[in-house]
Order: sequence, then C-alpha cells, then structure tokens
Amino acid sequence: MAGKKLTCLDCGQVNRVPAEKLGARPKCGTCGASLMPGKAVEVDAATLAKAARTDDVPLVVDFWAPWCGPCRTMAPEFGKAATTLNGEARLVKLNTEDYPQAGAQHGIRGIPTMVSFAGGREAKRQSGAMPAGQIVGWVRG
Repeated sequence: MAGKKLTCLDCGQVNRVPAEKLGARPKCGTCGASLMPGKAVEVDAATLAKAARTDDVPLVVDFWAPWCGPCRTMAPEFGKAATTLNGEARLVKLNTEDYPQAGAQHGIRGIPTMVSFAGGREAKRQSGAMPAGQIVGWVRG
C-alpha cells in the first residue's frame, strides 16, 4: 500500500505515511516535525495551498483574525477538536489579517469560517463560531 500523502506543516515537504500509522504521531522525514500534531497549527498561505492541494487526509482550516471576538472564542474549541480528531483530520489556522490574499482566494467573506479540504479540493465550509463537539461532528459528518 502506498500510504497517505501529508505535507509537513513546518517545512512543506510531502511525506507518505501508512494509513494505520496516522494516529501514532508520524514525523516528517526531512525536519522531524509531527505530521499529525493533535493540535491546531498556525500555517502560512503557501503551506495551506500545498497541503490543501496534496494531502490525502482531510485538512480543516479555520480562517480567523486576531481582532475578531468570535474567532478568539472559538480558538480553544478548535484546539480541543484538533485533539479529538487526531489521526482522522488535521486542523490548521490561517490568520486572514496576515494573509488577506489567501482569504480572498478562498472566498472568505466572514470569520471565523472553517473550510474542509479533501482530495485536493474544498469539500465543505461553515461560518460562525462553534463549540468543539459541533466542530468534530461537522468534520466527521
């Protein structure tokens, strides 16, 4: 079996991981960073673009900004969901204040907005703050 492709969120290298090892904290072959960190990870626009295009594991992006009250409220809930979903999906955050072009490219009109990518394309999106249990249900649903 060829394994699942995962883009390292630290160095951008694409790795292949056997599906049965996704929950066992696989590490990047180049830099040693965790490929399934079990927490929400802040990414830049280039890493998001590569991972969304390449990864075989669902990638869930929280588009947010530091000035957004609902975004700050949802941040710890998104982190809890990332822990629960470890091995099933990777949850990342993109600051639309730092990367406005990425927000525009993905048609983000309000924040927080979560977008799930699967198979190189957007699978679904949801706007508005949600508690961890709802985020997990939405990702799995």
